[in-house]
Amino acid sequence: MYKTFNLNTKSRNEMVDITSEVKNALKELNADNGIATIYCRHTTGGITINENADPSVQHDIIEFLNKLVPANQSYFKHMEGNADSHVKSSIIGTSEQVIIEDGKPVLGRWQGIFFTEFDGPRNRKVHVKFSSD
Repeated sequence: MYKTFNLNTKSRNEMVDITSEVKNALKELNADNGIATIYCRHTTGGITINENADPSVQHDIIEFLNKLVPANQSYFKHMEGNADSHVKSSIIGTSEQVIIEDGKPVLGRWQGIFFTEFDGPRNRKVHVKFSSD
């Protein structure tokens, strides 16, 4: 069994802290000890775990990805105008797994769980699947 929550992004490229939404989903799933998979089934978005204490880290990640994979390049064959978004999603990945202990994600002091948007703004869905020990 899994829980799904909706997310509205505001920018073409952004990182949205979804840690609290994941915690709420785990509560609804009556999670205790095990593993959670956080997954998005979008080809232009992703899931990652990184620092959530200093927003400049999120800015730096987005800026680096934009420089690494710039939009609207002549070498892109996918002509919908979002080829860079698909590449960025593949770099970040569409899921993360995290250990769950006493119903809560085992995260480092400064870590958070993020949805990464590369083709927004959009309405997105994130799925949380819990598997017990």
